[in-house]
Amino acid sequence: MKAAVLREVKKPLVIEDVTIDDPGPGQVLVKTAASGVCHSDLHFIDGLWPVALPAVLGHEAAGVVEQVGPDVEYVEPGDHVILLFVPFCGSCRFCSTGQPYLCSQGRRRGGTLHIGDQAVAPFLSMSSFAEYMVVPENGVVKIRKDVPLDRAALVGCGVMTGVGAVINTAKVEPGATVAVIGTGGVGLNVIQGAELAGAERIIAIDIHPNKLEMAREFGATHFVDASKEDPIGRVRELTDGGADYAFEVIGLPQAITQAFNMVRRGGMAVVVGMAPLGSETTIDASAFLFEKTIKGCTYGSARPRYDMPRIIDLYMAGKLKLDELVSRTYPIEQINDAFEAMKNGEVARSVIAF
Repeated sequence: MKAAVLREVKKPLVIEDVTIDDPGPGQVLVKTAASGVCHSDLHFIDGLWPVALPAVLGHEAAGVVEQVGPDVEYVEPGDHVILLFVPFCGSCRFCSTGQPYLCSQGRRRGGTLHIGDQAVAPFLSMSSFAEYMVVPENGVVKIRKDVPLDRAALVGCGVMTGVGAVINTAKVEPGATVAVIGTGGVGLNVIQGAELAGAERIIAIDIHPNKLEMAREFGATHFVDASKEDPIGRVRELTDGGADYAFEVIGLPQAITQAFNMVRRGGMAVVVGMAPLGSETTIDASAFLFEKTIKGCTYGSARPRYDMPRIIDLYMAGKLKLDELVSRTYPIEQINDAFEAMKNGEVARSVIAF
């Protein structure tokens, strides 16, 4: 099969012929329909997070089940599925207490990839920059067949993470004021999650004017160009002392500090972005005397087989934007162009269509 291979960090991906094992017990073979191009993949390409090389990246995908291994009961050939980059085991303390997004036991590897004579473990149990994936049964969510798979793919990461950060992690209430630092693919979903939650004031913060314009379409009510004005001061001004909630969706230590500093007394800063491994942020400890909270967010605190079909239903009912997220569609041969467009801030989300 055709796949995009990372052979060396900070170098373009290479399209190569890669083979994959048949599904074993508890595994599923999925024909990839589409894979979103996510900024998290770029962290591995740029060497900010480690990955064994060579590697086939990609973790935001949807496809069609082609074959199932022994003992698989949840899906059958022909089912449409969203892939999970955090498969769940269903029995650990986290899964048992409604936190499957924190499960570390469910990452049973999918089918091994082979690049030439070299065996390669799949990336995040998936490796979706390839025509096929063999994944754990608990790494798929079955969805209705009338939803376009190039839209459903985005729910596998960016949409679930952004909307879930608001609804599940922060539990934003109607009438709240919300600030969002970073209006890329995930940030736009934080914004539309805040609109779904009934937030009264949604402040989009970015350094790219075109991305602030995108934020308007997704529900932002106020806009801060952080290249021209102090975002902390401006948010405090717009919210009479600080936002109820601030979401950091870039993955920069200084932006995490900004998010914490722009919420009011008793407010909450939620860290959604994937900061470089080993980086640190600084918080004024005295602010905790005012009961301010800083909280991490993994995968939008998702209960995948409950939340993802609901998100799909919201989209199909016209209450959630997915079409507007897809700025460009590329074939796998142009995947490096897709990453370049993302780095330049030209797109909300690009999709690799197979």
